[in-house]
Amino acid sequence: MPVSDARANLADMELIAQAARQGGATAMSYFRKDPHRWTKDNDSPVSEADLAVDRQLAEILQAARPDYGWLSEETADDSSRLNSARSFVVDPIDGTRGFLSGSPEWTVAIAVVEAGRPVAAALYQPVTDHLYTAAPGHGATCNGAPLRISDRASLNGASAAGPKAITSRDRLRDMGIRPAGYVPSLALRLAILAAGRIDLAVVRENACDWDLAASDLLVQEAGGRLEDLRGRPLSYNRGSVRHPALLGGPKALVDPLRPILAELM
Repeated sequence: MPVSDARANLADMELIAQAARQGGATAMSYFRKDPHRWTKDNDSPVSEADLAVDRQLAEILQAARPDYGWLSEETADDSSRLNSARSFVVDPIDGTRGFLSGSPEWTVAIAVVEAGRPVAAALYQPVTDHLYTAAPGHGATCNGAPLRISDRASLNGASAAGPKAITSRDRLRDMGIRPAGYVPSLALRLAILAAGRIDLAVVRENACDWDLAASDLLVQEAGGRLEDLRGRPLSYNRGSVRHPALLGGPKALVDPLRPILAELM
């Protein structure tokens, strides 16, 4: 990687980390205060807090990098981002259901994507004050402490987080894989994976760029893999923002589980 690119990645990482903290503070001003909420066309919830954080992040980030594209869950996509070398990929509140229920398991997720891959990531969990960051070749951290994917080498005894309908299947149980619960924020589920607190993460099909881009880089920089059930890495900021079913974890677990999971999903 050219030095200039590495410097740009680190500068972008610092920018989005600061923005994530600011967005988190705004979200906290609504948290557990019964914000106005409604349901979007896809039956997912949204609140006035989501939109307030989205506006704030757009103002901060687009002012700092006016030539970058913009892709956010809460902003209408005009596809102009496809003409930009770099784009912000944003989920102002990932885990809105958790946020609205008063759970601490929600995050502000921001990535910078170039040529289809994240080159800077920031994920902030305001309730716990955990800030996860990553840049290619510089590792992944949480509040400055390095993250490392699980070093488990056997599926027997491995923990897997994801939808209960999948992680509790008899075939996985018979292999010794144990369910690790469900985290409302998909981005946070993958950050926990990057931190080595769980061994595997399963993701249903149709997750979107903003759910995945920041944590994808966290997982990769922590030494893990996040890929589809054919073993392909994800590509972002394309025409379609949706992805197939995914599996994340260390190579030693992902490789043997992937074909099995492909039969079950």
